[in-house]
Amino acid sequence: MEIQIPALSKAQLSERLAVLKDEYNKYKALGLKLDMSRGKPGADQLELSNALVDPGLLGNNKASNGFDVRNYGILDGIPECKKLFAEILDVPVDNVIVFGNSSLTIMYDYIAQCMIFGAGAEPWSKQSGIKFLCPVPGYDRHFAILEQFGIEMINVPTDENGPDMDMIEELVRDEKVKGVICVPMYSNPSGITYSDETVRRFAALKPAANDFRVIWDNAYCVHHVGAPDKLLNIFEACKEFGTEDNFIEVTSTSKISFPGSGVAALAASANNIAAIKKRMTVQTIGYDKINQLRHVNYFKDMAGIEAHMLKHAAILRPKFDAVLSAFDKHLAGKGIASWTVPNGGYFISLDVYKGCAKKTVALCKEAGVTLTGAGATYPYGNDPEDKNIRIAPTFPSRDELCKAVEILCICVEIAAIEKILEK
Repeated sequence: MEIQIPALSKAQLSERLAVLKDEYNKYKALGLKLDMSRGKPGADQLELSNALVDPGLLGNNKASNGFDVRNYGILDGIPECKKLFAEILDVPVDNVIVFGNSSLTIMYDYIAQCMIFGAGAEPWSKQSGIKFLCPVPGYDRHFAILEQFGIEMINVPTDENGPDMDMIEELVRDEKVKGVICVPMYSNPSGITYSDETVRRFAALKPAANDFRVIWDNAYCVHHVGAPDKLLNIFEACKEFGTEDNFIEVTSTSKISFPGSGVAALAASANNIAAIKKRMTVQTIGYDKINQLRHVNYFKDMAGIEAHMLKHAAILRPKFDAVLSAFDKHLAGKGIASWTVPNGGYFISLDVYKGCAKKTVALCKEAGVTLTGAGATYPYGNDPEDKNIRIAPTFPSRDELCKAVEILCICVEIAAIEKILEK
């Protein structure tokens, strides 16, 4: 059994610290520049979709209904692209709207429209003190959207089954709580998938606010790395309770094809689809149908998506394994860190010794390894225990990643020992 770092004497800790700092300084002298800050696909993943730029994919430039995709029109997406996203999300075609390249833009725009026009009630901007519930650790860009609109964010802790539903069920009794924003499958950053019970409890929520909305950001629904997780269909779960209007689901091909040139879509109830489309008639005459047709002709159907994602998994699996193996080798049994082991998505959630996340990230930066900023996985950038770090293994090459994670493990241990010695 390995000796736990916190149990060592001060003399032993000081001795270990000296060894670690020697290793750290050797890496620092190499002048490395390794980026693990965002969950971006690596160059080898981007190569998988190069055929999408082939002009031949557009054929006669006609959608399945005969519409010329080069022209104005078709507000909610060409029929075959709506059908593809309906298959991905397992919802009826009529409950899908196809947008531009980014699901983040859909979420931002939806929140903005709720602020301006409301969600079936008075505009949120005219209601003082509105709040959103935020499962943590979570996605920093979700928090940035809410913060920009002045919506108060409330932390809701999560475990391997998802957010604390007892807490959510209690908090939604406050009519000022207007919604929840979350990633239910392969969550950012933990990689966990909400259990069936958690999804059913979301569906069964009885909020006091009659304009309550859950932003169900299903960004990673086909992004399997290991044995695929299963996420219960939220709209199927809602049928029992008649709560379909409470949910807005989004996804995209951003990390399936090209992050800057993918296609994004929204799924919602008939009532919400009608309200969103009514606003869209003023906002746009239609999104990029050329790109929609290109994607459909390339992937064809859900089977095509799944076959493509196996290629992504073959690239990503060794990277995830490299990080997890390093954690097992260098950090396991020392009592200073814990981490998730996801079956998909783009991240691993690392909890370091309490009070050491900022120090760990800073040490890594000095040694040439850029990580997501400490605190980013919490609203307002404030991790109350200063312990969570989002690990993004996808962008670097495997060789670069192996160097980066070795440095990370050294920094985790240095920061922990220094913190312990301060006591």
